[in-house]
Amino acid sequence: MQHLVTAIIRPHALDEVKDALRNIGVVGITVSEVRGVGRQGGHTETYRGAEYTIDLLPKVKLELVVPTEEADKVAEVIQQAARTGKIGDGKIWITPVDRVIRIRTGELGDEAL
Repeated sequence: MQHLVTAIIRPHALDEVKDALRNIGVVGITVSEVRGVGRQGGHTETYRGAEYTIDLLPKVKLELVVPTEEADKVAEVIQQAARTGKIGDGKIWITPVDRVIRIRTGELGDEAL
């Protein structure tokens, strides 16, 4: 069985997280630029004398499908590499995946990873 590890992190942490994942042998990752808000909230900026609120902050979303036995280790590595200790470091969640199919070969499950 496989699990989907999804993480929302700060954009500047991406390179460190990618390197940390490579170091434990993770080879497949999907990265998306996203915007969101949580406890960190937004912030106020001034442009040409006008003040406005930015309430959706830029973040990076990582998605990795890994064998079930590796999911906790992958989440731990992401957490350690992305942590600054400040509000807004992000979130990680792990979801079971019912089926994985490699399009090119038709392989299923762990063989498709």
